[in-house]
Amino acid sequence: MQRKPLIAGNWKMHLTIQEAVALAKKVAASSQGLEDREVMIAPAATALAAVAEAVRTSPVVIAGQNVAWKEQGAYTGEISPLMLKDAGAKMAIIGHSERRHIFGEDNGMINQRLIGALTHGIIPILCIGETLDEREEGLTWEVLREQVRGGLEGVSGEQAADVVLAYEPVWAIGTGKTASREQAQEAHQFIRGLIEELYQKKLAEQMRILYGGSVKPDNVDDLMRMPDVDGALVGGAALEADSFDRIIHFS
Repeated sequence: MQRKPLIAGNWKMHLTIQEAVALAKKVAASSQGLEDREVMIAPAATALAAVAEAVRTSPVVIAGQNVAWKEQGAYTGEISPLMLKDAGAKMAIIGHSERRHIFGEDNGMINQRLIGALTHGIIPILCIGETLDEREEGLTWEVLREQVRGGLEGVSGEQAADVVLAYEPVWAIGTGKTASREQAQEAHQFIRGLIEELYQKKLAEQMRILYGGSVKPDNVDDLMRMPDVDGALVGGAALEADSFDRIIHFS
């Protein structure tokens, strides 16, 4: 089954509004005319509205780097799904390894965020992945099973059809290390099998699974040749227009 590849740039805590708009315009120019793949960028919350306006006439999709599970309330520092949509975002990254391991977000909170996004028509990118210790202890499949099941708890098949998954081996994020294309394929194939167990084969075949973990211009082609790798969640290389352009135009 044909799945449209998604190249997603996560800008993390980088770039002022002016810098973000300048980069967004370059990404928009790189993305013009592309019909066989989708491009997404996730700027810092302060730049969301300005970046959304900068790419408004392009096919580039805007995402939040996180999303709250409530529409409003006493949740200092959080951004509600309604606020994200108001700023121009159509997607949201949820459960990124940095949210899990630096800020202590567990599967329960991540699940709430995911359901909050779906409830308001925001497409969630659910991030999952094992640490180096977990991989070396042979716990990779157990960790992935727990994160997929926990993140999608209470999510119907109809809702799950809108979810994008992102496999990020934590040991490969920002370290310069990258899972081999065989390791990535093995993990993605396992994850697709989990989706089939939870829902059905058709949905598993439709769901996009991105790879995230030091994706660069020199490894993106090899990764994207794998049958179960449907795109990339890109960190550092998404902050440079030329390198992200090369990743967008993988072959």
